[in-house]
Amino acid sequence: MSEKDQLSEFSREIIAFQRKNDLTDTEMALNSHVSVEHIHNIKAMRETPDQTVVASLRDYMEHKPTGK
Repeated sequence: MSEKDQLSEFSREIIAFQRKNDLTDTEMALNSHVSVEHIHNIKAMRETPDQTVVASLRDYMEHKPTGK
């Protein structure tokens, strides 16, 4: 899988997670400790996130507590 395909898949995962949990980019940024700019750029496929950003977002998405 190419880097662009992987980025596109991760972008879709973020968007699906936000829809499912009714989260804005700002809420996700605050809760995951990843800047809102990174989230915007990843979703727009303008940025390839480094592994620490990916790990932070995945950890939040896998372990999100009840509520926002």
